[in-house]
Amino acid sequence: MSVPSNPSEIARETLRQLALRRVAPTPDNYRQLYHEIGGTTPEADIPAPFLRRIAARLPRDSAERQRLARDLDQALASDPLSAPAALECYLDNLKDSEAPAWNELIANLLRQWEGRQLGWTMARKREALERVLSASDPSTLHARLQGLLRGWSQAPINPELPAPESPPAAQATSSDGHAAAAPTNAPIPARGGATAGPEPLVETLRGLLLQALRDVIPAFLGGHPELADDALLLAAGLDHALAPDALDRISAQLRRFAHRLEMTAADDAEIRDGLLELLRLLLRNIDELVLDDKWFSGQVEALRELLVTPPNPRLLDDAGRRLKELIYKQSQLKHNMAETQRQLRQMLAGFVDHLARFAESTGIYHDRIGSCAQRIAQAGDINDIAPLLAEVMSETRSMQDETRRSRDELATARAQAQAAQARIEQLQRELDEASRQMRHDQLTGALNRRGLEDMFRGEAARAQRRGSALAVALLDIDNFKRINDAYGHKAGDDALVHLAGIIRQHLRPQDVLARFGGEEFVILLPDTDHNDACQTLVRLQRELTRNFFMADQQKVVITFSAGLTPLAAGESLETTLKRADAAMYDAKRAGRNRVVVAPLPR
Repeated sequence: MSVPSNPSEIARETLRQLALRRVAPTPDNYRQLYHEIGGTTPEADIPAPFLRRIAARLPRDSAERQRLARDLDQALASDPLSAPAALECYLDNLKDSEAPAWNELIANLLRQWEGRQLGWTMARKREALERVLSASDPSTLHARLQGLLRGWSQAPINPELPAPESPPAAQATSSDGHAAAAPTNAPIPARGGATAGPEPLVETLRGLLLQALRDVIPAFLGGHPELADDALLLAAGLDHALAPDALDRISAQLRRFAHRLEMTAADDAEIRDGLLELLRLLLRNIDELVLDDKWFSGQVEALRELLVTPPNPRLLDDAGRRLKELIYKQSQLKHNMAETQRQLRQMLAGFVDHLARFAESTGIYHDRIGSCAQRIAQAGDINDIAPLLAEVMSETRSMQDETRRSRDELATARAQAQAAQARIEQLQRELDEASRQMRHDQLTGALNRRGLEDMFRGEAARAQRRGSALAVALLDIDNFKRINDAYGHKAGDDALVHLAGIIRQHLRPQDVLARFGGEEFVILLPDTDHNDACQTLVRLQRELTRNFFMADQQKVVITFSAGLTPLAAGESLETTLKRADAAMYDAKRAGRNRVVVAPLPR
């Protein structure tokens, strides 16, 4: 008999041999008999539990690796035989990926950090770098750092800023081996290429120091008036110091003042850290005591997260409002508990009184009935029994009346208890409703309308006080109804959470995000003109297109249309949002995924 070589012939012969040998047609038996007939060696199978342990430890630090790992998980769950192939695809992806060149990237960043880019101050660079460093995985961090580097390198050079100082080629040394100071009478290049002597430079430095002592330093010493007074005295002495010996005295006083400032700043920092630690302990204790109130625990956790970030006036205002909400609800709960305990005490006291009176009445009744029974037994004539029976009937009627009164009083107490329970339940419903109406949206974690109104009042007042700009943006998700219809309302809610998370991740700490209703969100951008605010919204749109939303294992690109407008002096939130809303609809009519700026009315 010839050995079949065609796979179809081997398969037919395998089925025939299974029938002839009366072997159960299981996959293992078929595989073994197939290789026996074909003269091949079966490949060793990898155990599924071992593959699951490998899959659980695979890195998922990029979108592609997350997708391949999900394919492996699905193969292990539905078809374990295809799991090795899915694992090979993941390993091939590891071979294709190259390690990012961190050394070159960091070197370029350091060079651009000291550059003179137009529009990039050191404060703005530091803020952008802090925002980029909040990335959750190395690949995302590398991509964001590259984008930041491109932004810095493509910016034009600011001609008004001086070029970075280069180290001198050689420096003279003194006899003791230390670097010798440069001559004080060396000419200093002035702007425009001219040279300026030491006298104008000294006067310029004197003016700067006077301004610091009079205006800058006292502004930071509100809690230390004695140091503020010393700063003003130093400024007055410096203003009148013209001789070298007078300047020497001012120099010594200034060094002592700087030392006192340093010590005071250290004490203030220690006090602030101690107070923050006490607040953390307090929040931890409250969270452990209140175990059955999810809203309360959630607010405490939100406050605890606020303490992790560096404090600023906006965060402190928000923390103060949340603490007020916590204190209000705690007082309401305490009042309800005290009222409930008082009513329970009254009910128990009344119930005990009823039992005591009923027991006393029952005892008297039994005593009298027993006395009548003895007298009836001792009666010798039927005429003597008639008054005793009348007495028994009278006592029985009295007992019935007492029992009826006790029953009525207990029924009244029961009705009062039910009414008290109904009042407590109504109060609890009102508290729950108040919890839902607090400042944060339950789904996305963004501010709700009430929270937006509170933050707008504070930011508008701050902008008017400082004379700074405040940009207000109203954005709406494009084709949100299509997402709900195609994937369900759960996917729609997840899309809102995804959008809010991406926006919060790429906003500054002082920016405000609020859910205005449905799929509409409002963003407040303090200290931002409409040009910078427009660039911020466009950057958010790009980030949304790069971070896909997954619905039923499908990638869905979420976009939004936005209307942007600056805040006018004394303008209300309603008026500002009405103008931003009109601009947002213009963006939708223009093709969606756009930003339209509405200028201030003339």
